[in-house]
Amino acid sequence: MMPSQVNFESYLKHVINDIDLESEVPVILNAFSILELKKNELFVEEGTVCNYFCYIESGILQHSISVLGEEKTTYLALKNSLTSALNSFKNKVASRKNIKALSNCRLWVINLADFNDLLKTNKGFYRFYYNLIENQIFRIDDYRIDLLTLTPEERYRKLITSENELMKDVPLRYLASFLGISSRHMSRIRKNIK
Repeated sequence: MMPSQVNFESYLKHVINDIDLESEVPVILNAFSILELKKNELFVEEGTVCNYFCYIESGILQHSISVLGEEKTTYLALKNSLTSALNSFKNKVASRKNIKALSNCRLWVINLADFNDLLKTNKGFYRFYYNLIENQIFRIDDYRIDLLTLTPEERYRKLITSENELMKDVPLRYLASFLGISSRHMSRIRKNIK
């Protein structure tokens, strides 16, 4: 077994969180393949259909939209997490966002046919997907509440505490956009909070 496969396997087992379903993991792993992206290469482009659901073995994927010609970061997907333009992937509709590699990325990807087959035939993958989506809903809800209730400084402090890896690996302008802060204001916050 390759070391990278062990990371993905461990992640699957962690999210499934049921020892009785761990025997299903090798079948899940076999349905995925490796895709490598170079820095600034697109995983999906706005207006096209997203072909894959992926686990990020290494690198960072930026989800972004264009608002009045300005790029706005909506999400940053880190190493050891899963991502996709899910509506586009599941419903075969044009993506409303870009997903771009902020660094060289190594991804484990699965196409829709194999994804749907696993959902129907593999109890471990079904549990994995259910737990994953539930957890994402919790995170999205917290993020939306934070945008409405926390000051920019508080949002930055929370990010430092919960996602410290972002601070060293993601350029300032993407972090600022993700937090809903101007780059200039973000620079001032960073100087004041260390």
